[in-house]
Amino acid sequence: MFRNLRELYQYRGLLLSLTQRELKARYRNSVLGFLWTFLNPMLQMAVYTLLFSVYMRQKMEAYTYFVFVGLLPWIWFSSSLGAGASAISDRRDLLTKVRFPAQVLPASVVTTNLINFLLSLPLMMVLGVFFGRYPSWHVVAFPAVVVTQLCVTLALAYLISSLNVTFRDLQQIVTNLLTLWFFVTPIFYQSSTIPERFRTLAVMANPMAVMVTSYQAIFYEQRLPDPAPLLMWMAISFGLLWVASEIFERRREEFAEFI
Repeated sequence: MFRNLRELYQYRGLLLSLTQRELKARYRNSVLGFLWTFLNPMLQMAVYTLLFSVYMRQKMEAYTYFVFVGLLPWIWFSSSLGAGASAISDRRDLLTKVRFPAQVLPASVVTTNLINFLLSLPLMMVLGVFFGRYPSWHVVAFPAVVVTQLCVTLALAYLISSLNVTFRDLQQIVTNLLTLWFFVTPIFYQSSTIPERFRTLAVMANPMAVMVTSYQAIFYEQRLPDPAPLLMWMAISFGLLWVASEIFERRREEFAEFI
C-alpha cells in the first residue's frame, strides 16, 4: 500500500491533470455545464422528498435537508464505483504507454467525485440555514468521516477496477448491487426505523450506513457521530485499502495484456 501511495504522490501532477480533464469532460457541450454538480443531487432530493414526505408521509422535521445530507456522500460513493469499475478496462490508450501508473486511473475517478462532493457542501449549508439547521462545532468530526469514506471508496475502486479487466460482467453486477445498496442505506429514512433485531447488523456491516448516519449526526442532528461504528470502520478502511492495493499491485502487470 505504501508503494501505491508513494507513486500516487510521485505522479500527483498526472492525477491532478486527469481529474481536471474528467471534470471538464463531464459536462462538455452541456448548456448548464458545471451547474449539474448542484442540480443532480437537488433533483434527486426533490424526487425522494416528494415520494416520502407527500405520498408516503414520512413525518420528520426538515426532511428535505435530511435527504440531501445523505444523498451527497452517496452520490460520491456510487459515482466513484460505477465509473471506477471500468477505469482500467476502458483506458488501453494510456496503459500501453511505458511506466504509466495504473493506480492513478481509479484514483482520479474517486478524486473527481470527491471534489464534486466538496463543491456541493456550500449548497447543503445554505439549505440547512433555510431549515434552521446552522453549522455547529460538531463539524470538527467531518474530516474523519470524509477520510474514512475516501479510504473505503478508493479501496473498492481499486479492487473492482482490477477485477473488471478479466471479468467484464463485474461492471454490470456492481451497477445492480449499488441500487440494492442504496435502499439498505438510511438515506431517506432514519436508522432508528430499522427493526431493532436487524439494526446493529444493518448499520455496522454497511460502511455507507455508518458514513451517512455520521454526516446526518453532524449536519442534521447537530451532534457528534456515534464513535463505535465510525472508529470501527476507520480501522477497517485502512485495512481494506491495504488489501485492495496489494491485489491491484499483483494484477497490474496483466492489465495491458487483457485490455
